[in-house]
Amino acid sequence: MITRRSVLAASAALLAARPTFAAPPQLSIKKAKIVGKITEALLKPLQQTGFDGVETTHVCDEPEAAVGKAVAERLNMRVHSVLRGWMDFNSPDPKQVESSLEATRKALRAAKAYGADAILLVPCRVSKIVMPEPWDFKIEFDEKTGHVTRVADGDNEKYAEYITAQNRATDTSRAAVEKLIPLAQELGVVIGLENVWNNLWVDPRLYRHFVASFKSPWAKAYFDIGNVVKYSMPDMWIAELGAGQICKLHVKDFKLNPDNHNGKFVHPGDGSIDWPAVRAALANAKYEGWATIEDGGLALEEFSKRFDTLINGKA
Repeated sequence: MITRRSVLAASAALLAARPTFAAPPQLSIKKAKIVGKITEALLKPLQQTGFDGVETTHVCDEPEAAVGKAVAERLNMRVHSVLRGWMDFNSPDPKQVESSLEATRKALRAAKAYGADAILLVPCRVSKIVMPEPWDFKIEFDEKTGHVTRVADGDNEKYAEYITAQNRATDTSRAAVEKLIPLAQELGVVIGLENVWNNLWVDPRLYRHFVASFKSPWAKAYFDIGNVVKYSMPDMWIAELGAGQICKLHVKDFKLNPDNHNGKFVHPGDGSIDWPAVRAALANAKYEGWATIEDGGLALEEFSKRFDTLINGKA
């Protein structure tokens, strides 16, 4: 059983016990930024400030995506991922579920044409249900089914609707993604399941169990470093996922309030994330690949510099 308090305590203990190094571990992770439609005018400033590629939100037909791929390649860059975003695999309406499946199929085909090797997918969300505060979650679940049995200490009756919704989301999302895996395999494009603020899979063990349940190299975790901070520290999530389960990273930061409750998203390096611990966890997980900054408001040069310092350990 994991609570936010226990994870914070464990993080502190691990940090205290961690051996010191003459220099922080350096990782070979490629640097990207989120963009819309691919144009040379959009990509050139990124290329000039040291970015290796981009993740696009522009899900389009395959011929247009192929043009975007060519634009990127002319600048020695790559469109590495397509951000598909929210789907409704837990909808009670079969037509809505099929619409989400078809939208995901289109994103997979666009990714192939872009030359990308993954899409970012949020299977579904739940809201307007009584659930524990982020720091009060204490989840127990069935290792066989992935079904949650408890979400907090004490009487869980008030959370019954949430528990039912969580378990239904697991079942319906698993069924939907399993339908998509054959196409993903055919195209060579990974379905990256993101841990966004959808109020689901909020425990690192539960998230790992959901991702691992597909038993497929074509369904993995698209891990957002900043999204999990209100629940527990990201290095603990990375350690739980382990080697081979993370296909891509999103990079942003989150600053907790002084009481370690709630907070707000901030620029990388301005928040509560222990970036050396994140680097160490990524190194232990043998992660090599892409990380995309999901943030705005700073000059590209500053984002590039912070990425190199925080993610690749190049102070």
